Amino acid sequence: MVSVEAAASIKPRRYQLFIDGKWTDAESGKLFKTPNPATGTTLAEVAEAGKADIDKAVRAARRAYEGPWSKVSARDRGRLLYKLSQLIEAHAQELAELETADNGKPIREAAQIDLPQVVETFEYFAGFATKIEGETIPVSGPMLNYTLREPVGVCGQIIPWNFPLLMAAWKLAPALAAGNTCVLKPAEQTPVTAMELAKLIQQAGFPDGVVNIVPGYGETAGAALASHPGVDKIAFTGSTEVGKLIAHAAADHLAKVSLELGGKAPNIVFADADIDQAVNGAMMGIFFNQGQVCCAGSRLFLARQIKEQFLDRFKEKARNLKIGDPMDPATHMGPQVSEEQLNRIKGYIDIGRREGATILTGGESPRLPGAFQHGYFFQPTIFSDVDNRMRIAQEEIFGPVTAVITFEDEDDLIKQANETIYGLSAGIWTRDLVRAHRFAKAVHAGVVWINTYNMIHPASPFGGYKQSGYGRELGKHALDLYTQVKSVWVDLSGEPIGWFGN
Repeated sequence: MVSVEAAASIKPRRYQLFIDGKWTDAESGKLFKTPNPATGTTLAEVAEAGKADIDKAVRAARRAYEGPWSKVSARDRGRLLYKLSQLIEAHAQELAELETADNGKPIREAAQIDLPQVVETFEYFAGFATKIEGETIPVSGPMLNYTLREPVGVCGQIIPWNFPLLMAAWKLAPALAAGNTCVLKPAEQTPVTAMELAKLIQQAGFPDGVVNIVPGYGETAGAALASHPGVDKIAFTGSTEVGKLIAHAAADHLAKVSLELGGKAPNIVFADADIDQAVNGAMMGIFFNQGQVCCAGSRLFLARQIKEQFLDRFKEKARNLKIGDPMDPATHMGPQVSEEQLNRIKGYIDIGRREGATILTGGESPRLPGAFQHGYFFQPTIFSDVDNRMRIAQEEIFGPVTAVITFEDEDDLIKQANETIYGLSAGIWTRDLVRAHRFAKAVHAGVVWINTYNMIHPASPFGGYKQSGYGRELGKHALDLYTQVKSVWVDLSGEPIGWFGN
């Protein structure tokens, strides 16, 4: 457990860019500050990568890809990834504290969920390094046809601020296992743990240039990385709006692209569901990580028969959540990641009220004492009397705000659940196994949870339908994002082709 006093031990830090195995200032000399969202005080000053720095990092990644990294065996790649997982595990407490200080998530989430999953992700793909295989294809005639599965090359990776270290692991681990080199741009709001990860990558013994980490702003560093002709593959996690810009930029040089984007997940509770279980699932679905989750169950569909009973329990639990110091192990909800994000949430509260929805609880920033009075906190909020066509039911808020929609007709329910531009995830709560599987098949989502929510594992694919993106992260499917297939033909006959005569 982390003590409240641990926060005081985190002194302001300064980070350079990590390029070609060296720590270096940005070409412009610029720095940007990242605040602790719980207090508003500066946590770190970070070198701000620009176009020139991105170019330097891409060139370093190319040299490493064509040079020392190409000579490292699959077995040794796996060993390096496993060593990195061990180093992360050894520094897990420090990294969890920094993640909490930089992002605002409660230490209980950072230490008990995020860090163990980071370790497990690197462990999982360490094992996959030696299992990337081609195939032999039975073709007609005296021919041998086989495939080679090879790395894509230099990968540009842009990660979000809601799970900074975990998203770095999701991107780096499969890419490195497959033999690629990487240029990683962390979110400008939360660069700290990515820079600490760079230190551990060095310590693990990865060759210089294999991993380059270049913090900076999306419109400068991110745009330069997405459009760089030396990048063979772009992986992005973030908003749908930015994802479209990334795809357009990468299209100019036909880079391979994968996108994990926004969501507006339906979380459906049928009348026969275990109410207590479903209430707990709704809490996990929308209040985990302050609602800053792309697969958040932000549209809560309740069967009319159990609506009042459900909401009575849901409201009570939401009101009893402890909001405050994220370093306190008893805290359930910390601050939103930034003042900008807090203001975005407040804007949607105003929109919901104007649309005619009813706030059952929350809807404001709490008054907190001491240093936390300047933090970016917001209450868990429940809107009732929501129509599925309202903006609060259609647009991603990315905060602890749920929109309750009542249903009676199951056919109409499926229509409403799918009536969104997004298709990342969905939740279903029922004791009826046939109904559960029927709805799991009918809902347009890349991930479906039945009588649970927010379950993730490195072996299980994750990704969306529609404008929630394309490509699948995690599991063996992630390797499809970071490899390409070469077909090889061998004539076994020893005879000339003869098509044009002897």
